[in-house]
Parts: sequence; structure tokens; C-alpha cells
Amino acid sequence: MINLKEFSKVGIVGYGAYVPAFRLTVDEVCQTWGKSAEQVISSLGVNQKAVAGQDEDCLTMAVEASLTALKMSGLKPDKIGACFIGSESFSYSVKPTSTTLAQILGFSNDYFCADLQFACKAATAGLQIVAAMIESGMIDYGLVVGADKSQSRPGDALEYTAASAAVAFVLGGKPKEWLASLLHTSSYCSDTPDFWRRSGQKFPSHTGRFTGEPAYFNHIITCSGVFLKKTGKKASDFNWAVFHSPNKKFPTKAAKMLGFNGDQMKYSLLVENIGNPYSASTLVSLVNVLDHANSRERIFMTSYGSGAGSDSFVWKTTKNLAKAQNKKEKLIDQLKKTKEIFYSQYLQKMEVL
Repeated sequence: MINLKEFSKVGIVGYGAYVPAFRLTVDEVCQTWGKSAEQVISSLGVNQKAVAGQDEDCLTMAVEASLTALKMSGLKPDKIGACFIGSESFSYSVKPTSTTLAQILGFSNDYFCADLQFACKAATAGLQIVAAMIESGMIDYGLVVGADKSQSRPGDALEYTAASAAVAFVLGGKPKEWLASLLHTSSYCSDTPDFWRRSGQKFPSHTGRFTGEPAYFNHIITCSGVFLKKTGKKASDFNWAVFHSPNKKFPTKAAKMLGFNGDQMKYSLLVENIGNPYSASTLVSLVNVLDHANSRERIFMTSYGSGAGSDSFVWKTTKNLAKAQNKKEKLIDQLKKTKEIFYSQYLQKMEVL
């Protein structure tokens, strides 16, 4: 059983995101397979997805996002006491990516470190681990990254949405440095095998429509609902809401079921134009919300990872956020720098050919 705890020593001191410039449109995929683009776009609410370059992987994207987060924090790398990276597309099956990331960034050798795997919620699990470490006094700062170069079998329904991106957050224990403080977090998990990839297989398998009601909605709604009840809050108490977005339809429906409105989701539905970058999905939306939020606003966030589980968080922005926003390129501006590619180019970049 998870005890409700109000955090008093944890906040975001830096954040960054990296979304590759290449875009594969739903129309291009549909033309390849003889499908109706209008029908697919209407069903999923996705127009295109971000595709990593052939020379990019989860590590290179993690480095880009982390450099932005560290620059915003103003910290020297050797001050970071933990490095956790969540992904389901690590370059190595046996060899940590997190240690390589920390070495590139210039960490000392005195830090906690691990690669985390829990489908699309691996990085939010990392946030909980680092938050607990900071609250306990074990470390002063920690880096958490969500990065994926998502793969999908050619012709599979996932091909419309499986995308690439990386997000990084530096958490710290000094209130004067916080851009947003962490107030609460909780989780809800079960053995629901809706999406998986066995060892040695290149592409994931999934249970089609079963991934909706019994999996995504059961965990998102239950985790969020129980969490709201535990904290004594309701949807109207929050300025912004963020939910894992495998497509636009699911988070929009989940938000409505929980009582959130369209205005609260204004900045969190990036899935329309970048697709679902798996471990980076929920957190890339949080980055966009932070890029636009004002001080003293509350953000409700729930992730989802197949297999299955959800993590819920409550964040409260501080007066420091506006100054930090002015020092970085907004994610929305980064997303304007795109280049559409043909399906054949996509296969080459994703090393499917």
C-alpha cells in the first residue's frame, strides 16, 4: 500500500526536450499501404510523427535534452547525485545507457545510476525514485530522462504513431531554485499484458483494441481517481492536465471522464504532430505546459506504461518559472523546424530495411 506523502524538499530546477526534425505523415503511411488517411486521422487524431535520424538513438537524444536541462538549472554536472533513464529502445540489451549519458555530461563517479524499463512510464518511475532520494537527504540533485526511438512492424497500426524524442528533468532540494515543486505522487499497477516485446525480437506485439479499455483507461482513470480522492482535490482545482498520449483520442476521453476540460489540456496534446515517443510521451507534454504556465499554477499529470501501470503527480509552479522560460527556446518553436520524409526514407532511418 502506498502512503500519501506531501513532499516538501523536491522540485524541478531544469528541464529540456529534444524532438527530431524529421516527420512521417499519416497520409504517407496510408498511401504506402492503401489505407484511408482521412479515416486513420479521424480515429487517432494524429497527423504525423517525429522520426529520429539514422545516426540518432535513445542516447544521442537523451544527451541533447539533458544538456538543455542542465543549462537551465545552472548546475555543474558533478553536483548531480543520480542519473536514471527510462526507455524501451536502449541500444544495448546488456550495458547501461545511463552511465554513458552521465560520462558524456561530465558527472563525477559518485552518483546513483540505472536504466529503467516499464514501457511508456519508465521515466515517470525515475522521477519517483529521484524524488524519494532527494526527500530522504541521500542526494541534493538528480537527473531523470525519458528517451525512445520507437519501433513498429511495417504495416502495423503502431506505425502511424510510434515516434522518437527525449525529455530530461533535473530535480533538486533547494526551494529557492525550483521552477515547480512536487507536492504528491502515487501509482496504480497490475499484470495486464497489452503490449510487449520478447527478448531478441525487433518489433513489439500488442493486443489491438484490448490496449484501450482494460489497459490504458483502467489504469489512467483508476490511478488518477484514487489519487484525487487521496489528496482531496478535484479536476477544477488544477490549471493544467497532462496524460500519456498514445494518440489524441485516449487522453482527451480520459480527461473528460475525470472532469478536466479542453482548456486544461491546451498544451499537452502534442501527439497530433509528433506522435507517441513512448517513455518521453507524458513528459514532453509536461515540458510544453511548463513552457507556457504562469507562477503558482497547479499541474495534474498521469503517465501510463503497458504491462501495466500509471503514475500520478501534482506539481505547483513557482515565481522562478517565468525567468527560466525566457532563457530557453520554447518546445513549440523547436517543433516548427521540421522536414517531411518519404516512407522509403523512414524505413532507412529506422533501420527496418
